[in-house]
Parts: sequence; structure tokens; C-alpha cells
Amino acid sequence: MTSITTKIAAALCVMLALSSCGNTIRGMGKDAANTVDATQNAGNRVGNAAAK
Repeated sequence: MTSITTKIAAALCVMLALSSCGNTIRGMGKDAANTVDATQNAGNRVGNAAAK
């Protein structure tokens, strides 16, 4: 009986750890997208300033 309880607890811990990794990866994706947007905006501002 203890063996089954231990396996269930271990499975729950693994699921919790994997869900945390998913949130971190999703957040990193949003940060990368924001970085690309900021870089593009900066490039557009420099291009506009050079054209004047």
C-alpha cells in the first residue's frame, strides 16, 4: 500500500514540475517576442530619423 502512495506522490511532483516548466517557457517566448518588437520599433525610428 505504501508503494502505491509513494508512486502517486512522485507522479504528482513530476506533473507539478513539468507545469512549472511550461509556464517558464511560455514566459520566455513572450519576452523574446517583446524584444523583437522593441528592436523593430527602434530600427524604424532610426530609419525615420535618417530619412529626415
